[in-house]
Amino acid sequence: MNHFPNAPQGWTPSDTEKMAESQQLALQADHWDIVNALQGYFKTHDKTEVNRRELTDALEEKFHNRGGMKYLYKLLPQGPISQGCALAGINNPAGNVDLSFGSVV
Repeated sequence: MNHFPNAPQGWTPSDTEKMAESQQLALQADHWDIVNALQGYFKTHDKTEVNRRELTDALEEKFHNRGGMKYLYKLLPQGPISQGCALAGINNPAGNVDLSFGSVV
């Protein structure tokens, strides 16, 4: 069973752990919840047409009871979508990161 259907072929939990280590994150169950939520979202949406705003809203709704985006930024300070997609082995949606502004969304 492929737990990472939207990641590159062969992506494993070990790859997520290595990515987290490279980002100086100590993975906790909450991080895995975000990875699984992103995988679930991308499973039900066309990867080439994912709208960053809709994805942000979906994450906000999914984690509302834990504090929403504030909670997600606490876990993933480089951005819940940017950093979360990296951990999940998913390419960031178009327009998610604009390096010319130095911002993360």
